[in-house]
Amino acid sequence: MLERRDATILPLPQLTASHDSGEFGDLRFRALVGEAAWAALPEAIRARFGKRVADCRSVLYAGEIVKCRMSLAGRVLAQVARVIGAPLPLSCEVGVPAVVSVTEDSAFGGQFWTRMYGRRRGFPQMIQSSKRFVGPTGLEEYIGRGFGIALRVEVADGALHFVSDHYFFAVGQLRLRVPGWLAPGGLRISHVDCGHGWFAFVLSLRHRLFGELICQTVMFHDVEAPQ
Repeated sequence: MLERRDATILPLPQLTASHDSGEFGDLRFRALVGEAAWAALPEAIRARFGKRVADCRSVLYAGEIVKCRMSLAGRVLAQVARVIGAPLPLSCEVGVPAVVSVTEDSAFGGQFWTRMYGRRRGFPQMIQSSKRFVGPTGLEEYIGRGFGIALRVEVADGALHFVSDHYFFAVGQLRLRVPGWLAPGGLRISHVDCGHGWFAFVLSLRHRLFGELICQTVMFHDVEAPQ
């Protein structure tokens, strides 16, 4: 079905002054999950997703891929998805470096997330997306060539989860919602704090007919970026 892209934009608060540090914080993820759920998260997760990245600032995380498995259908999907920017891991290599950078998407008031996955042969794989605080769920991730995912943000078991609600293609001021039977599967990305500055990034993609397509775990630690 066709929907207007600006039909439902949640009025989320954006920045607030921190009484502890005197710096500004970002309240948008906090507003999406609600005060009670936000308070249930570990302090380290609240700090990461409440950090302001505007004014030419950046946030960096570094680590390594520790687990990755893909079914045959998952491998085919990952290769086909290269036409929209290769948003899925292309190999099951583990023990290779990984880096994430978060910067401001000033044009749309969101955030650019760039992941770099090392490979034992050849250049690293780059995965880029833009998180925008718009749409019926309050958060949409734009991958490339008009393709995007509406995400629900949830808190469960002390972790922050980004769960696909539906997929769409943006066409000018309209967007074409992908029917469920054509969707690549249910996507779930979890941010699990592991203490001592480390956290697990867990990506799971499951299809209602083909089962698990991709499951990847990457261990990251906080990196202080120069300002």
